[in-house]
Amino acid sequence: MTDERVSETGAGNGTTSAPPTSADAPPEDVSPAPVVGITAIRSPWWLRLLVIAFIAVAVAVIWFTNSFLTNRFTESTRNRAEVRLALYTGHVLSELQRTSVVPLLLARDPALISSLNTGDFTVTSQRLISAQSEIGAASILLLDDSGRTVAATDRTRLGSSHAAAPYFVYAQRSKDTVFTLTENEAGGFDFTYSRAVLSEGQVVGVIVVGAELAKFERVWAGISDAVAVTDSEGRVILSTEPRWRGQAIGDALAARPAPNAIERAFQVTSDWANDPPDAYVRGEAVMRNEARIPFRGWKLISFTTYDSIRERVNTVLSLEIMGFAVLLSLIFYWLSRRARMQSAVFRRESAELRQLNARLQREIAEREKVQKDLAVAEQTLEQSSKLAALGEMSASVSHELNQPLAAMKTYLAGARLLLQRKRGEEALSSFQRIDDLIERMGAITRQLKSYARKGGEAFEPIDLRTSISSALAMMEPTLRVRAVRITRMSPREPVMVMADKVRLEQVIINLLRNALDATKSRAEPQIEILLTAGETATLAVRDNGHGIADLDNLFEPFYTTKAPGEGIGLGLAISSGIVNDLGGRLTARNAPGGGAVFEMKLPILNERSEAAE
Repeated sequence: MTDERVSETGAGNGTTSAPPTSADAPPEDVSPAPVVGITAIRSPWWLRLLVIAFIAVAVAVIWFTNSFLTNRFTESTRNRAEVRLALYTGHVLSELQRTSVVPLLLARDPALISSLNTGDFTVTSQRLISAQSEIGAASILLLDDSGRTVAATDRTRLGSSHAAAPYFVYAQRSKDTVFTLTENEAGGFDFTYSRAVLSEGQVVGVIVVGAELAKFERVWAGISDAVAVTDSEGRVILSTEPRWRGQAIGDALAARPAPNAIERAFQVTSDWANDPPDAYVRGEAVMRNEARIPFRGWKLISFTTYDSIRERVNTVLSLEIMGFAVLLSLIFYWLSRRARMQSAVFRRESAELRQLNARLQREIAEREKVQKDLAVAEQTLEQSSKLAALGEMSASVSHELNQPLAAMKTYLAGARLLLQRKRGEEALSSFQRIDDLIERMGAITRQLKSYARKGGEAFEPIDLRTSISSALAMMEPTLRVRAVRITRMSPREPVMVMADKVRLEQVIINLLRNALDATKSRAEPQIEILLTAGETATLAVRDNGHGIADLDNLFEPFYTTKAPGEGIGLGLAISSGIVNDLGGRLTARNAPGGGAVFEMKLPILNERSEAAE
């Protein structure tokens, strides 16, 4: 549309925009255009019929849309209001139930009973203030047997008499917690739970706890249009409209100012397509929804205005009217442009060429920008890879040093105890073990570097039975704490493999730790260690734990089923990598009778293998 108007202006100024063929056309070719215009002028009935039919269809569609959308949006608004009512009902009931327990707890408080017996109330009010801050009650009063306030969260009420108050009288007559609804001086209501304080079977006082229900009025006022809670008699006891309190809901809704002529006109205009409203609040038509609170016949009533419904309906109607207006304007535009269709085609083509040129330039600029962004992304990815590698290495070091550190702590505690008991030789044995652990930690850090290079240089013939014994000795402090039954079966002959001693023991320790963690919840934890020698050396570690839920991701880095703070999911990933470096394979499966089985298979070292080495 914009490009066509510009081209028309250029044609009016005398620019040569017509094609060469139009200048060479004979007069006979130009004559049909006026004939078409004359025919259109002499036959306007079809145009009138077209416009009238179009307007009739538009009015019918708008009327149907208004009726359909009004009913649908009204229903959805009512459903949302009912959901809010259910939520509000739960909040009120929860607050009442939570407050109803407080008098029972405070009535049995030895400190309060002692203060009523002795008459010493120096710290009683402070104790009630602390209880109020913990439970969130509106107020807490402690009355003596005469109804005088001897302790209160509001110190200005100390000394006031409540002998005639219903909550005091009813609490003395009943042995249970009593709920009382009383009207206060400000025009609102107080919701209190009271209970007699007994000492040796005698009533020595009454504890009164106020429920903080007024806070819901402030919360509801910011969410809903109007909300009220009525008691079993239909009297408003809570409301976002302060003038409703104490009145019957019918009287509260009936008392509204009479609208003036302008307000009545706006009201009729806004409600012309709505169903008759349930009520009026502040002069506005509202829909009413009720929900029953399962407490003493209370009801929760909400009033929702139709403003949001009309806004959404009017938005859709505006779009429809705009669409019909655009279509009608297009019809007139098409009729007025028929005589100059040929010249418009050439102008549109020139405009499309300009748009295509501009689009091409934008695409070139976007492509250059994408190339720059790609270069920046490559640099960012490279930096992220470096940080990820650094994080994985630091996590690996932390994970692998936890076990020696725990063992060292245990040995140090044992050595301290032995020194206190003057058993120096046994303490020296513990220090020797600590020295071995320090040497082992240094070897672990060296082996972690070797693991990062995917290779090692400390390969030597090792008896798997010796490695299992060393791993069990390493796990001795942990096994001493846990009552775990360990069954170990191995052949009498040596089972020799070519491996790195520290890394091999590291794998066995990780498998034992996983078995211990898996049997924490068992009453009789059992771990079986089975070593067999055949074509390969096979070490199987079986537990009677809960089994493995996800076998596919078990050996993935940082995959763990432990609670946060108990593991980071690197033990099995590192162990699998070590076994692969040793030329073997680490697998896992669930046992038929329950629990998990981890198998480590390594090439066995025989005379032929030694000769090859």
